[in-house]
Amino acid sequence: MSFRWENENPNPNSPLKKRWSLNQMVMAMKLQSLSCSPGITDKSNPILSPFPLPITDRTLLLSDELLLKIIALVSDSSTQRNSNSLVCKRWLNLQGRLVRSLRISDWNFLLSGRLIHRFPNLNHVDLLSAALISPKYSDVLLTNRVISMHLSSDSFPYWCFCEDNMLPFQVIDNGLTSLAAGCPNLRRLHVIGATEIGLLTVAEECSTLQVLELQRCSDNILRGIAACGNLQILKLVGHVDGFYNSVVSDIGLTILAQGCKRLVKLELSGCEGSFDGIKAIGKCCQMLEELTFSDHRMGDGWLAAISFCENLKTLRFQSCKRIDPNPGMEEYLGCCPALDRLHLQKCQLRDKKSVAALFSVCRVVREIVIQDCWGLDNSIFSFAMICRRVKLLYVEGCSLLTTEGLECVIHSWKELQSLRVVTCKNIKDSEISPALATLFTTLKELRWSPDTKSLLPSGVMGKKGDKFFKRAR
Repeated sequence: MSFRWENENPNPNSPLKKRWSLNQMVMAMKLQSLSCSPGITDKSNPILSPFPLPITDRTLLLSDELLLKIIALVSDSSTQRNSNSLVCKRWLNLQGRLVRSLRISDWNFLLSGRLIHRFPNLNHVDLLSAALISPKYSDVLLTNRVISMHLSSDSFPYWCFCEDNMLPFQVIDNGLTSLAAGCPNLRRLHVIGATEIGLLTVAEECSTLQVLELQRCSDNILRGIAACGNLQILKLVGHVDGFYNSVVSDIGLTILAQGCKRLVKLELSGCEGSFDGIKAIGKCCQMLEELTFSDHRMGDGWLAAISFCENLKTLRFQSCKRIDPNPGMEEYLGCCPALDRLHLQKCQLRDKKSVAALFSVCRVVREIVIQDCWGLDNSIFSFAMICRRVKLLYVEGCSLLTTEGLECVIHSWKELQSLRVVTCKNIKDSEISPALATLFTTLKELRWSPDTKSLLPSGVMGKKGDKFFKRAR
């Protein structure tokens, strides 16, 4: 005996039928929106299915734009960003859109187009490591202040390692062409071994480029940089001992000055030149505020051209074996009227004539920082007395300077407010005179640790100076 449960004439207006039709319509709309998603691969028609399909990934209900905003909020660390990329291919692509800065170690990754496909929104790219040919497995690391690379043991008989361990110029230019075509919003670029053609391509395609570091630079290559009209921060590396030999002379500096007139910061490392090249930069680059010389090879008399940089606020010397051996007569040196800061780091300050000329050009500075410089004794430091407006002095790692030499100079600075003396072994606590102790009480900031044993008696400190005093422990 059998029973048949079936309504032969179902009522189309029944509440159950209406509810079923509504649920089916809502599910059809959801599935239709998911049909365009890469996570749905079922080719069957979901509208004909009377039951909802199981959805294991609820993020498929979110649009790419909404999910991208969520990922951006939770990606607060590199570990979290790596974890996001491992979820699925969709998250991998979305995480790639959020990457703005990248250092590349494989040049083929750029030439193949995978870089642009994987990271389409880059605005900061570092190509220095990728342009150097290094062995995959090497424990030998050759490093310098501006560049480092891995070497094999067979490279040691040679002196300039980068000359034979760098990609050909054509390959580097092709990579720059691919990068410029895929990253039109590029703002910051680090590259080595490029030619004028490659840099011209970048200048034409990436009009928003503002920061550029170019290593192994020469006068001809600067023609390409001159086309970057919006460039604001530039670092040029011409010669690096043990790595490569390139020449940047007055010709290149003049070309640069005529093309990049919006420069705000300029660093010249291992560059040659003279009075004419620096004068051209000062005359043309009216917005220049910071100028750095690193291991420079400038000719005699170039220091007088600094006075043409009328809006210069910071002058920095790093790892320079000399300043200016023959600066000329003091009355022709001039002065930088807007200069506020003079920084000397790891420089040779043995030549009295050049140091005297330097302080004369920088006589209006308010901040002097001298770190780990050789040859700075009492007689050399006394030339700083011409800087009458100094408010901050920071001396570190100058072993020849004594307490007497320091006191003689800072007593001539009536506007001094901050004094920091660190690791200067010939400056002794026992040699502090009553006049110097009185000066300490008027300072707004005092850091006194000339050696690890320095324990300045609290009796020499007034209330004002003691508040900011830091003892060595």
